[in-house]
Amino acid sequence: MDTYANRHNMPYAPTDTADLYPDTDGEPMAASDFHLEILIWLLQTLKAHFAQRPDVYVSGDILTYYTEGDPRAVVAPDVLVSFGIGQKQRHTYKVWEEGKGPDFVMEFSSKTTYQNDLTDKMDLYATLGIPNYLLYDAEALYLPSPLMGFQLVDGVYIPIPPGVDSGIHSDILGLDFHIRERRLGIYDPVGEQWLQTPAETAEARAETAEAHAEEQATRAETAKARAEQEATRAETAEAHAEREAIARQQAEEEVKRLREQLARAQAHS
Repeated sequence: MDTYANRHNMPYAPTDTADLYPDTDGEPMAASDFHLEILIWLLQTLKAHFAQRPDVYVSGDILTYYTEGDPRAVVAPDVLVSFGIGQKQRHTYKVWEEGKGPDFVMEFSSKTTYQNDLTDKMDLYATLGIPNYLLYDAEALYLPSPLMGFQLVDGVYIPIPPGVDSGIHSDILGLDFHIRERRLGIYDPVGEQWLQTPAETAEARAETAEAHAEEQATRAETAKARAEQEATRAETAEAHAEREAIARQQAEEEVKRLREQLARAQAHS
């Protein structure tokens, strides 16, 4: 999103605070549907990741006023994360009311914004003392690299070198940002997992449950087949035993008949 320090069409002397610091600038949230889709994914993913930390505020495209009394001193980061200010709903982000600026800002660079993202906006965020500044070029056309990160050192942004896996590490968030098939991916090195939106997590759990159910069904079918095999073997063994019993009985009867025949022959001799 743009900075508005040089615009003159915003209200400057309204009658109340809500008018002095409006919560909308009339500009679209994203440069394209593709930008918007990834932006929504990113916000949902970060909010889910920090959901159990009530001090962490995650927002996107919120008008951020940084000089009290000057409504023209405003910027609308695509994504911001601020620690220690709580998750309450906000219409705008006023630095002097929150007591601090954001800790992390990310901009989605486009044809109309990338030059400002690398110059005036970078200088502004450095002045505001934002520790981490990341840039993402969804089209991979405008920035030197589709994903760039900067760390604030002594008031100046220095590039964050990509890791061995080409990820950009945000030390303030403790997360690694990646490009995965032209889309963003976020890896949690502590949890050793890729972050997901709640919907993706629910879908993954459903798939896992379905796979588990299929596995259980397969095991049940295997157990049934084994039981049938055992039953067949038992029936075969029983039939074999019956045949042996019959053969034994016949043999015994034959022996008895021969003995009787021998006895009769001896009696007549």
